[in-house]
Amino acid sequence: MSSYSELIKNFEKMREIMREFYVYGFKSREDYDKKSSRSYDDERRRLESWLGEHMRFVRNPDGKNVFISIDSRVSQHNPFYKTLKAKSFTDGDITLHFILFDILHSPEVTLSLPEILEQIDVYLSHFQEPMVFDESTVRKKLKEYVDLGIVEYERSGKKMLYRRASTPDLPDITDILNFYSEVAPCGVIGSFLLDKQDEKRDDFGFKHHYITSAMDSGVLALLFEAMQKKCVITATNTSRRSDTSKKLRIVPLRVFISVQNGRQHLLAYQPEYDAIKSFRVDYLSDIRLEEPTPRFDELRDRLTDMQSKMWGVTVKNDRFKNARTEHVEFTVRVADNEEYIVNRLEREKRVGYVEKIDANTYRFTADVYDVSEMIPWIRTFICRITDLHFSNYEVEKQFRRDIEEMYRMYGIKEAEA
Repeated sequence: MSSYSELIKNFEKMREIMREFYVYGFKSREDYDKKSSRSYDDERRRLESWLGEHMRFVRNPDGKNVFISIDSRVSQHNPFYKTLKAKSFTDGDITLHFILFDILHSPEVTLSLPEILEQIDVYLSHFQEPMVFDESTVRKKLKEYVDLGIVEYERSGKKMLYRRASTPDLPDITDILNFYSEVAPCGVIGSFLLDKQDEKRDDFGFKHHYITSAMDSGVLALLFEAMQKKCVITATNTSRRSDTSKKLRIVPLRVFISVQNGRQHLLAYQPEYDAIKSFRVDYLSDIRLEEPTPRFDELRDRLTDMQSKMWGVTVKNDRFKNARTEHVEFTVRVADNEEYIVNRLEREKRVGYVEKIDANTYRFTADVYDVSEMIPWIRTFICRITDLHFSNYEVEKQFRRDIEEMYRMYGIKEAEA
């Protein structure tokens, strides 16, 4: 058996294999042609150490296909967070971390960089194996902790003084963290905080539990940082339908998360095409922040204007000019005791408006960039729709054919869609 370390330095490698085998679907060892068989075996064993209780396999003529199986009624905490917590550190990283916080053991201890370096040397003098941290390394580490908010600094003349930040007293927020960690973008932050709690209360569950986005937490965090700093970024975009990757230079504007399937999309401006486009977050990697752009606020305002015509993430902006939309309207008939249907129309519509025709009839109307994105939602009102029209006639024909096929499946003759 090949030896391996459970801890990892580069998470992107594991993110790739988890997407290929545990998200995008049932592949066998023979399907894994991006690396050697030995690499596949080592990475599979590492994954089993994190996700073993959730891994399943089936055998078919092509071999053994491995996949992940999770019942959200039973698993109330995202198992993919275990992979994000398996980050390795060098001996120097972990040694310097604990020495610094041993020196700055309380907010009352305030020291300059030379004083900290002097105390570090005292600690290191007791080590059997020599280890040295130069001034630049310690200064960078302190700056990192200042940025994280766990170390504070103040100027005293020409000197910079550092001290440990105070730890606030927090109320019991276990329930909040339980919920946040499972539904929020970058929810792994909540999972880390839960690890510090004495116990995790598992008295809740989810009807729809979208766990695979956990693997994209690192990418998502960088995208949020870029938006906060109003930066241009470079990224690699790789579709599982293609073996080729494309280098992008874009301005990230907003992240859209589907409440239907949990999929995350980045809406970003692409200077190459002078257009705002949609990119799947799970296809993005190698994010690099570049310079801030003075156009960020202008571009985000453009996206805000477009959202009045977006049902999902499709944008047809034609370089922000002459953007064409598709019209949709349908009429629903409700019984006297079905006010909840009208409430659903009002609550779930993302764009458009609802018009009351009479006491039992309502019409929904909208103009969107892509009416096909609305089809799954419109289907949920099928038994009450009395009239329907799309300006995109091909989409309407397909919609009616689907209904006719459903009638045939259920043995309903001469029914009209």
